[in-house]
Amino acid sequence: MESALNDPTSTASALRWWGLTHPGKVRANNEDAFLAVAFDRAEVRFLGKVGAGSLVAADYVFAVSDGMGGAKSGEFASRIAVDKITQLLPRSFRARAQGRAPDFQDVLPELYSAIHRELGELARCYEECAGMGATLTLAWCAPGWLYFAHIGDSRLYYLPAGGELRQLSHDDSHVGWLRRNGKISEREARTHPRRNVINKALGGGHQFVDPQIGAVSCQEGDRFLLVTDGVTDGLWDRHLEELLRVPAGEESLAQQIVEEAVERSGRDNATAVVLEMVAGG
Repeated sequence: MESALNDPTSTASALRWWGLTHPGKVRANNEDAFLAVAFDRAEVRFLGKVGAGSLVAADYVFAVSDGMGGAKSGEFASRIAVDKITQLLPRSFRARAQGRAPDFQDVLPELYSAIHRELGELARCYEECAGMGATLTLAWCAPGWLYFAHIGDSRLYYLPAGGELRQLSHDDSHVGWLRRNGKISEREARTHPRRNVINKALGGGHQFVDPQIGAVSCQEGDRFLLVTDGVTDGLWDRHLEELLRVPAGEESLAQQIVEEAVERSGRDNATAVVLEMVAGG
């Protein structure tokens, strides 16, 4: 598990969010998907593209997924990935309601394994689903904390209040490993001939699934960004940081990021979800 960041004594007990997905300029269908839900011990509520809520009475989950497999199967894969979340996470709210920390280190790997098994079973049973897979980057928001899980090359970024942007997720690719270890620059990574080749995904013929799991303590003003690779294909990290620093107004922060990415590239589907931690009122 990734080590927690920040001081765990946090004032963040509410959040705002913005989400958007776009097919881009080239592809006829959108194989990306994003999820925004709130859950407590009784129910799961699907949320709109823009909203705000308290973390006192409910937990929130946001996720982005990029489907793979061609034709409609990639789109199908990403939908399975996000829909499975709503079946497995609500039970964890009971632990928090009883004063115990959610068992995210057990629940999140179980969630990813369940999605992986279902995608594999569909691929075995239906010829048109052969090779079907999906990336999945997930953020689970509870009072003072953001738990995350990740597999593939979608990304989770963290912009702490008063700090600099950092990528929390690890790109599951050789190119991602080279960049994390300082062997190539961001510019070299963006032009590398194998930049789009990933070595981990849900389904897709992979035998095992080993998601990255972590936790971050949240303070008022912290922002998080979940994106598929269609966004990072169009925008450098410095551009993402500039856009994430824009004060929240009437326009969706996710819309600004997605539209900018599509304008600069647009070769792939592009999806973004922006989260901002705020003090409860």
